[in-house]
Amino acid sequence: MSVDRWEVRASGGFRIAAGAAAAVAIIAAVRPAPAAVRLVPAAAYASSRQTPGPAQPAECKSGERDCPEAAIALDEWNARTGRRAETSGRLEGTVTLGERLKAKRMRFALYPQDAQQAAAEVHRHTAQGERDDEFGNVVVYLESAPALAAAAAAASAPAGALTIRQDGLAFVPHVLPILRGSTVEFPNSDPVFHNVFSLARAASFDLGRYPRGDARSVRFETAGIVKVFCHIHSDMSAVVIVLDNPFFAVPDALGRFHLDGLPPGEYKAAAWHERARLARRNIRIEAGRATTVRFDIPLSEDGASD
Repeated sequence: MSVDRWEVRASGGFRIAAGAAAAVAIIAAVRPAPAAVRLVPAAAYASSRQTPGPAQPAECKSGERDCPEAAIALDEWNARTGRRAETSGRLEGTVTLGERLKAKRMRFALYPQDAQQAAAEVHRHTAQGERDDEFGNVVVYLESAPALAAAAAAASAPAGALTIRQDGLAFVPHVLPILRGSTVEFPNSDPVFHNVFSLARAASFDLGRYPRGDARSVRFETAGIVKVFCHIHSDMSAVVIVLDNPFFAVPDALGRFHLDGLPPGEYKAAAWHERARLARRNIRIEAGRATTVRFDIPLSEDGASD
């Protein structure tokens, strides 16, 4: 079946120190300048599925207090892997989730005629190796800071559209972090009509009713949290996290994450989950070194706000 694609524009508001000069009594040896900062790709899942480097996360206290920083030299790691010293640093660590957050939420069959088909689709996705863990609904990112402005300006949205499928009467994936300016496509893989919409401040749109095989897309121009629903199936929901810099990741199935190519400086790192309060940590990034952090995310009593 041919695919009908059209796009709407969302509206709304919302180790080694490089270049060091070692002065000696007779000779001054000057090292070459290091490579420029490398930017993390905006495709968050590519980053989320990579294994962190050699440093292990330090133990941190739970709650909203700052996590102690642990900057670990990467001399041995760089020597073994042949990596050259850089002017950028790395953030890595783990996310732990409370038991209530890790528990699967019950899904009610509001549409009996489609319930059997939806259950079969969910089973097929899991059998094909698609993620079915709650860590896939966590986003770790750096909050906006002046030192990240140049990196954000140099970053570009992916050439192709990112995708949230309507499959098995659900949005897949449920959570998608993107770089501001990216386009997200919403293809319908179900044998029923869907009508994707959002009323969020960061993006307000209504894609109308369309059948299986059709796809419609939205370009997200404003940073913020965009909750997405279906007019026809009220139990369907997804969340698009629109960020204004490319430093974000989704943890792997063990809760591990890392962000590479970070400009040296002091920042606030955040871990988001839609059913928990935002967790923040103060971090310091140093060139050629890795900083580790741990986020503990319990279930909040009142949930997260827009």
